[in-house]
Amino acid sequence: MDARYPIRYSSHKALHFQFERALDISRLFMTKQFLLRLLPKNLRSYQPATLSEIFQKELSRNEIYEIMDVFFYQHLPWQFVEHRKYFSKNNRGFGEDAFHSMWFLLFSEFKPVNCLEIGVYRGQTLALWGLLAKHLKYSCNIECISPFSSAGDSVSQYKNEINYLDDTLKNHKYFKLDDPKICIEFSNSEKAKNFISQKKWDLIYIDGSHDYDIVCEDFESSLNNLAPNGIIVMDDSSLYFDYTPGKKSFAGHPGPSRVAKKIAQNRLTLLGGVGHNNVFKKT
Repeated sequence: MDARYPIRYSSHKALHFQFERALDISRLFMTKQFLLRLLPKNLRSYQPATLSEIFQKELSRNEIYEIMDVFFYQHLPWQFVEHRKYFSKNNRGFGEDAFHSMWFLLFSEFKPVNCLEIGVYRGQTLALWGLLAKHLKYSCNIECISPFSSAGDSVSQYKNEINYLDDTLKNHKYFKLDDPKICIEFSNSEKAKNFISQKKWDLIYIDGSHDYDIVCEDFESSLNNLAPNGIIVMDDSSLYFDYTPGKKSFAGHPGPSRVAKKIAQNRLTLLGGVGHNNVFKKT
């Protein structure tokens, strides 16, 4: 085993319990040093690698998720931890801490220039991309498609009293970021499809409707306009992969999971998964 991966976990449940305890207590004592003292000593010595190197190791999805959790507290630059805390407060954003590690490693390795998010809640991922590009000192074109409304789907409902577009723009201003280019449409509308087809994308994050037919359309539109070596990340899509979520993690929904397992995996290279996010590459 590579020296950067000294850990083979005999008990996922025991390790998850330690992380859950660390996360719970962190709400009262949120300091990096305090959290590290709660981790097993062998985890404290973990040295980070690229996202591709992590995916290529003989590690289970649960082990990869645990590495991403460790990375969040031990190696992720503090401004991104603060970003995650900001969006976790008052339910400004969904997601899990490990996903911030995934995005940091993905941007550090691939440096995508043209980036598209399909489905925006209140701008957590868009703002994170902007901060990552600024941190890595390169120019990144960030765009999105979303109705910015309370419209839900077969598995999700959203609050009517939130102005989602206004919130997204305010959150960008809070982090001193330029506004993303926005298409206010449902992703399966003709206007949205034309918006996607305007260029070849280096990165597309499919995080819109969870209904199977619409996820299929989102995937097809994304694949048809993906640049060579481009990346598609599918959210909420790990139900049918070998991943057992902990108490505070989530495997996904049937619609995106079916598309990831039955369609995306057969048409793109699956690099790997972090929790309910799956990373595919056009090769």
